[in-house]
Amino acid sequence: MAEELRLRPPHHRVEKRAIGWWTAQALATVLPPVIVLVVLGVLIAPARFWLLLPAVLIAVLGAVYVVVMPQWRYRVHRWEITDDAVYTAAGWLRQEWRIAPMSRIQTVDTVRGPLQQLFDLSSVTVTTASAAGPLTIDGMDRERATAVVEQLTATTQATPGDAT
Repeated sequence: MAEELRLRPPHHRVEKRAIGWWTAQALATVLPPVIVLVVLGVLIAPARFWLLLPAVLIAVLGAVYVVVMPQWRYRVHRWEITDDAVYTAAGWLRQEWRIAPMSRIQTVDTVRGPLQQLFDLSSVTVTTASAAGPLTIDGMDRERATAVVEQLTATTQATPGDAT
């Protein structure tokens, strides 16, 4: 009889380079409004205080976000693939553990955005016949992600059932 699938922490960490990728994403979110507010504060003297105040607030809160979020996500994000299922743990403030039985997998995709390419990382998305949506493993090494997609494709093709 097959081992019962149960929700549990997956074993594998994502690549340590994911910290740099998440940090770059956070900086790309925080820096533009700070820069715009500072430039406007310098150019518009009557509104200087009201422009520089939010710039400082966003910069301070953004600095905390840029430093804390990537480290926290790295500690939480995990993944594992067994013969029976794909396990993921993700998030930082809102954490999520998911399991997808092989018989429910419909598609497996790899995504490499520009920042991911810079850090030689990929994301693997496993789409299932579930209303909860796809499972995503972010921060995988590019070559390992390719191997995982090949493994999942072979395993799901060999798994009986129609993934519905």
